[in-house]
Amino acid sequence: MIVVNLDVMMAKRKMSLNELSEKVGITLANLSILKNGKAKAVRLSTLDAICRALDCTPGDILEYRE
Repeated sequence: MIVVNLDVMMAKRKMSLNELSEKVGITLANLSILKNGKAKAVRLSTLDAICRALDCTPGDILEYRE
């Protein structure tokens, strides 16, 4: 199972969902779906933009758990 730790990284960077949405250019609704682990897929370009905005790596956001 893939776990999305977007909320953890946002908290570490003290960034709100609104601020991240503006920086990345993704709607609040789509970011919320991703943050809550409801997304079925993530575009690499979206992951890249999120990582740039949060100054992190994909491994900081996505985690694999058995």
